[in-house]
Amino acid sequence: MITALIASLAFGATAIGTIGTLGGSSPLIFTIFNILLITTALARRGIWREIGTAFGHIGATWIVCALMIYVTLGALLLPRLFEGQTSAFVASRTGRGVYEAALAPVSANISQTGYFVLAGLTFLAVCVLVQREGTLTGIKRGYFLWFILHVSMGMLDLLGKVAGLGDILAPIRTANYSMLTDVTEAGFFRIAGAFSEASAFGGVSLSGLAFSYTYWTKTGSKFALGLGAVLFGLLLLSTSSTAYVGLTVVSLPVVISIARSLASGRLRSGEALLVTLLMPLLLLATGVILFYPHFLDPVVQLVDTTIINKVTSTSGQERSYWNYKSLQSFFDTAGLGVGLGSSRASSWPIALLSQLGLFGTVIMMVLLAMLMRGLKGSSHVDPQVDAIASSARACALSSLVAGSLASGSPDPGIVFYIPLAVVLVCRRLPVKDNRAVVDAIPRFENPARSGKRRSGSILGARVTSRECPLSWPTE
Repeated sequence: MITALIASLAFGATAIGTIGTLGGSSPLIFTIFNILLITTALARRGIWREIGTAFGHIGATWIVCALMIYVTLGALLLPRLFEGQTSAFVASRTGRGVYEAALAPVSANISQTGYFVLAGLTFLAVCVLVQREGTLTGIKRGYFLWFILHVSMGMLDLLGKVAGLGDILAPIRTANYSMLTDVTEAGFFRIAGAFSEASAFGGVSLSGLAFSYTYWTKTGSKFALGLGAVLFGLLLLSTSSTAYVGLTVVSLPVVISIARSLASGRLRSGEALLVTLLMPLLLLATGVILFYPHFLDPVVQLVDTTIINKVTSTSGQERSYWNYKSLQSFFDTAGLGVGLGSSRASSWPIALLSQLGLFGTVIMMVLLAMLMRGLKGSSHVDPQVDAIASSARACALSSLVAGSLASGSPDPGIVFYIPLAVVLVCRRLPVKDNRAVVDAIPRFENPARSGKRRSGSILGARVTSRECPLSWPTE
């Protein structure tokens, strides 16, 4: 179920229907798997003991619960408390797009709060399920399946446009969104994949690239390397400003790491491969510019349009105005915010301040700090556990980078909460050997028959019952 949930994120514009009572809101397909995952977790035997273990050892569970309560109350009360005292940007369902209006309660207060609470409950469910055998393997498979589907639909979208067939993925775009799919930028087709626009596709490509690169550096997986190379190519072809700027930001830690390795004379194999591939590419580009001066003119025009002059474009000015007015609403409400769903911005941090207020922003920053810490401070972490947790963490952080450039909602979604749960469980639960949570635990020997301590073979290591999490039953 958790594999299916993560994989369903590839369908970013596929809705299960339209809810007219919520202003035409169209829940995406992943919400079905989200609800099923939470229901399945609650129905399992021993769930309350495992919930107690999670709340007893992971302080973030209390923080997330407090944040859900605060956000729910804020979405119901703040738009009414400050009604008419500031402005907000409301998404129209009648073709008007996003327009400015006086602050007032809207249907998005309910729908966006529902998404936020669902993501928080998913965090709690994953905290419980990761304690059980096989869950981390399911999470790893879910991420790889997600990005395989993402790559497949991105390539189908691009091939359809190059072949003159138009938007061949239109049948699966059933969400009530403004679809900006069959457009061009500086003569290049914009790749939207299964999303509603190239920006969303580019943001997910960036997250997938971070996941694949991290998993490759941790494990040396050739499959992850190949998947990352394809994602990198699609990201470059997406013509998304969010993807290009986000790639620059995400690449900085990689460049710094390689520079440190070169300075210390301890260049790792993965870093050596990147340096080896980079040099021929630079020489090739230099040769093309020298012998064919105008060959890269379309590329230069694309960079000029999507990055250099983006701020001066109509879209850039509009989004800058959203951010300006959102910050103004933060001060107009004395730092309390306008409530989740009341308005929209064009940057995740600004959306946090304007909608959740100072208190909600501080809580979210605490959770972000926990995620950024990763598995630091943990001892005897199995390499496979470290690879899965670090890759999921890199995916979440890259998603926040993309969201900081273009997201209009303060909700980071399950892309943030699932890695947070994985990292915290692997770091804080009393597990003497983290290998015990990677793969399915084989049947234990009966000590009454064998006369030996119960033990099982996990990833080639012998793990006794004393090495399992406290939440696991002894049988």
